[in-house]
Amino acid sequence: MNYKNINPEVENALRNNVPVVALESTIITHGMPYPENLKMVNEVEALIRQNNAVPATIAILDGVIKIGLTSYEVKKLSEKKGIKKLSRADLSAALANGDTGATTVSATMILAANANIKVFATGGVGGVHIGAENTFDISADLQELSQTPVIVISAGPKAILDLPKTLEVLETLGVPVVTFCQDELPAFWSRSSGLKSPLRMDTAKEIARSQLVREALSIPGGQLVANPIPIDAEIPLAKILPIIGKANLEAKKENIYAKDLTPFLLSKIFHYTQGESLKANIELVKNNARLACDIAASFIEEEKKF
Repeated sequence: MNYKNINPEVENALRNNVPVVALESTIITHGMPYPENLKMVNEVEALIRQNNAVPATIAILDGVIKIGLTSYEVKKLSEKKGIKKLSRADLSAALANGDTGATTVSATMILAANANIKVFATGGVGGVHIGAENTFDISADLQELSQTPVIVISAGPKAILDLPKTLEVLETLGVPVVTFCQDELPAFWSRSSGLKSPLRMDTAKEIARSQLVREALSIPGGQLVANPIPIDAEIPLAKILPIIGKANLEAKKENIYAKDLTPFLLSKIFHYTQGESLKANIELVKNNARLACDIAASFIEEEKKF
């Protein structure tokens, strides 16, 4: 049984060594409200094409892996309520049962790698949630980064997380955390986290080459690239931290946890910032998509030397 459908535009690009950038679908279904989600994905896909690459938004539709959603499929997904959020643990069941679901960072990495797509742009990655020493709430994204060979470009781990613990887990798992053009790890909406980045690289070529060397050494996994949000779009850490704290208290009071926690927190933060967090989120995704195009192009060029 054929569980996979690759958009002809994506298939043609892969065959002809045209850069391809994967995009997740939970940012559409769980990260932003309609119609902002639809506007965002359309703008990001257009931006990727303007930067001489091909976008491949990934999702599961009626039990079929879609590598590169059509504009019609994106619109239907953005409008629909109650879409399942699919991680590594959910993929096979969703396919076997003919379900529709949006792919998280970990699931998108798996499906991108399966289609031989090496670069993936997103907003932020999951990590160790605040209070994880009691709840053990740690995103599957971290484990995935340690075993699936895809370069993930984000604005850093989401600021709603316990960032020091997230860095510690990534280090334990052997995941390179590379901040682009600055020494400090960014924190999603903020350029500053107060934490030194484990690695710094200043060019797309360095990032692509580093992944190729890992693969040549048979080291499993990808790389997490932390690309700071543009200065004019950021929400300073001092401003966003109290809001995150307030949202976390509400989540605890309402007993929100596991897969429901991140969408709940993002919704509350959107409310408390009067939409400012959503505007910042859209800008950082676009910024990450631009860098992803450069890395995807560099990967193709550098691969010829290996």
